[in-house]
Amino acid sequence: MTFSIVASDGVDVGVAVASKFVAVGAVVPHAEAGVGAVATQCYANPRLGRVILALLQHRSPREALEKALAQDAEREIRQVGVVNARGEAYVHTGGKCPYYAGHIVGNGYAALGNILAGPEVLEAMAKAFETKRGELVDKLLAALEAGDRAGGDRRGRQSAALLVLRPGGGYLGLSDTYVDIRVDDHPNPVEELKRIFHIWELTLLQREDPSDVVSKRDVAAEVQRALKKLGFYRGEVTGVWDEATEEAFRDWAGYENFENKIRDDDKIWGTVYRYLLSKLNG
Repeated sequence: MTFSIVASDGVDVGVAVASKFVAVGAVVPHAEAGVGAVATQCYANPRLGRVILALLQHRSPREALEKALAQDAEREIRQVGVVNARGEAYVHTGGKCPYYAGHIVGNGYAALGNILAGPEVLEAMAKAFETKRGELVDKLLAALEAGDRAGGDRRGRQSAALLVLRPGGGYLGLSDTYVDIRVDDHPNPVEELKRIFHIWELTLLQREDPSDVVSKRDVAAEVQRALKKLGFYRGEVTGVWDEATEEAFRDWAGYENFENKIRDDDKIWGTVYRYLLSKLNG
């Protein structure tokens, strides 16, 4: 009883999902970097996720899905979407999935859902995904938001999740988890998911505009005042970026989990600088 989208851009693979169901992110999304993504929903059988991902290593999405479902006696009440890392997608919507149930398969994605307000939910998701510019994560969020605005799950709202994997794209390059966030119970879960994503993006994703930087020399006084107010800098506000200022700035960045946003030159990312000033003015 869910609407979701599985997609790949040839590098990233991911799933975005929302539902009138608690903690939908614990049931629907499955993915493996370099392999593909799966959404298991409608009286979901989450075991199918890992089975299909294993089969995708050597089979097409259609072959993998059909082979997995052949062992499921309840396949007519299941809905499963699959995409491989090349962007080839396939969906099974069982004949007994509750109305309205359906899916749209496009270039690099598949949108699917059941107990929807109507086909307009899937149509809105497909259009948003196809027209949104940016990375896969941006396109998935746009699709989920569009489906929600078009009526989504006709029973209401409760939870949402977003999972995007990229080879080596995780924290400090030590995992494949590019984005993995969930809203388990909320009156407006898609909007809350977007809010959490903005925090994740600011803190963990390294995709700033290269031109969005400020010179430490130009903002030294403002940074010193902010760090002094926050208790990280104990010197005088001199307007000179010295070793004490650098140490205080790095201490604050680590405290705020921005360690992967520290540059080794004489610049600060604009996103981090503005966040620091927001703390000063907060």
